[in-house]
Amino acid sequence: MPKPPEVPVHRIRDGVDPVPELCRMAARTPLVRDDGPGANDWVVSGREEARAVLGDAQRFTTRPPAETAEASRRLVEPGNLLQYDPPEHTRLRQMLTPEFTVRRMRRMEPLIERIVEDRLDVLERAGKPADLMRHFARPVPGLVGCALVGVPRDDQAELARTLDIRSSGRGKKNIQAMKAFNAYMVRMVAQRRRAPGDDLLSMLILGHGEDLDDRELGGVCASLVAGGFENAAEMLALGTLVLLEHPDQLQLLRKQPELTDGAVEELLRHVSVVSTASPRTALADVPMGDQVIKAGDLVDVSLFAANRIQPPGAPPDRFDITREQTNHLAFGHGIHFCVGAALARMELRIAYAALLRRFPDLRLAVPPGELRFRPLAPQYGLEVLPVTW
Repeated sequence: MPKPPEVPVHRIRDGVDPVPELCRMAARTPLVRDDGPGANDWVVSGREEARAVLGDAQRFTTRPPAETAEASRRLVEPGNLLQYDPPEHTRLRQMLTPEFTVRRMRRMEPLIERIVEDRLDVLERAGKPADLMRHFARPVPGLVGCALVGVPRDDQAELARTLDIRSSGRGKKNIQAMKAFNAYMVRMVAQRRRAPGDDLLSMLILGHGEDLDDRELGGVCASLVAGGFENAAEMLALGTLVLLEHPDQLQLLRKQPELTDGAVEELLRHVSVVSTASPRTALADVPMGDQVIKAGDLVDVSLFAANRIQPPGAPPDRFDITREQTNHLAFGHGIHFCVGAALARMELRIAYAALLRRFPDLRLAVPPGELRFRPLAPQYGLEVLPVTW
C-alpha cells in the first residue's frame, strides 16, 4: 500500500493490519527518534515501554508544550481529562469513577439493547446493500452517549447528528459542530441544576455541583460523549469488518456466543482504533534503554504497535477470539485509562451479538479493496461500510 507522505509511519495501516515499515521500525528498537513528516520527537512501539510512558504521570504530561504555565493553562479544554495533570485530573477522576462502575453501567443495559434493536430495524428497512456506518455503527454510540448524560429524547437525534459532523467533518463545518455541541452541553448543565434527573450529569451536579462550574461540567460531559462516540463507532464498524474477513472466527462465535466477551477483547486489541495515545511531553530527562528522552521532547506512544506487533522470535500475530486475554492497551494505561471502558465493553458486546443474530448471512457488499479508510482521523476508521445479507 503506498504511504501518504504527510502521515507518520506509525499512523499508517494496511486495512486493519500493520504495514511492513512499522514492523521493521518496531523490530529495530521499541523507542525510536522519528524525523519523518508530521511526527513528534519519539515514537514508542514496545508494550512495556508504552506502559512505562503512559504510567508515569510525574515525568510525562498530556498537556502540550508551552513557554509558560499560563500559556499551557489556556490550551486546556475545560473538563477534558486527557488534558489534565494531577491534582486537577485526580479531582475530576475521583468524581467520575463511581458513576462508571460495572454495576452502575449495567443499569443502562436495557436501554442500550433497545437502541441497538431500533437501529437494526433502521438498517433492515434501508434495504440491501446498506451502509453499516450510517445506519448502525455511528447512531448507536451517539444515542447511548446522549442517554448517558441525560439529553432529552426530543434532542437526541439532532445532537447525535451534530456529534457525527463534529467527529467526522473537517474545516469550518467541524469547528461549527464542535462549538454547537459544547454549547449545548453547557446549557444542559444549567437546566439540570434547576431540575436534576436520573442521569450522569445530574449525579455529578448533586454530588459535586458546588465544586464545578458550568463550563467544566459541560466540558466533562462533552468529552465523555464525544470520546465514547468516536471510539465505539469505529470499533463497531472495524470489528464487524474483521469478523467478516475471518470467517472461521465468525463461525466459531456464532456457534459459541459465550465467547462474545473474549471476542470483544480480541477485537479491541486487534483493531486499536486509537492508533496513538495523546502525545506526551517529557517533564524531565527520562532514560529508556540506551537512549534518553529529554525534558520538553514530545513522545508518541503507538498503542496499535504495542498491541499488534510481536517481539522478535515470537509467533506471528493473528486474530483469535479464544486468545487467553492479555492486558491490551486499547483503552490506554495509567491515570488516563479510559474511564468509560466498562460501558464501551458492554455496548460492543450487545451490539455485535445483536447484529450477528439479526443478520446470519451478513457479508461485505463490495470487494475489501474498495473500502476507504481514514488514516488521518484521531480514531482510525472507515468512510462507509457497505454490507448485505
